[in-house]
Amino acid sequence: MEINANKRGEITFLSLKGKLDSVTSPNLEDKLLRLIDDDNYNFIIDCAELDYISSAGLRVLLVGAKKVKAKDGKIKLANLKRHIKEVFEIAGFTAIFELYDTTEAAEASFGS
Repeated sequence: MEINANKRGEITFLSLKGKLDSVTSPNLEDKLLRLIDDDNYNFIIDCAELDYISSAGLRVLLVGAKKVKAKDGKIKLANLKRHIKEVFEIAGFTAIFELYDTTEAAEASFGS
């Protein structure tokens, strides 16, 4: 899995490429928690190149969401492939995460 991060203003953008499973989720967890520890609380995770997510991957996102919520931040997800979006819907995670069709739409939502 590839994880790329960059920051624009108050928003940290993460792009995920590959599979987010029990093997790769510790890498995302380490990256996300380090960013949160460095006072980053608003995230957009671009899932355009995310091919698979397991329960371990969902757990990492949930851990991150709880940590940023405690700091009045949010994790928003963008560009989910249909089968990835279905996993979020089945798991009930659409009540926890805001899902957007584009990163631009997710970014604009922070302004409102």
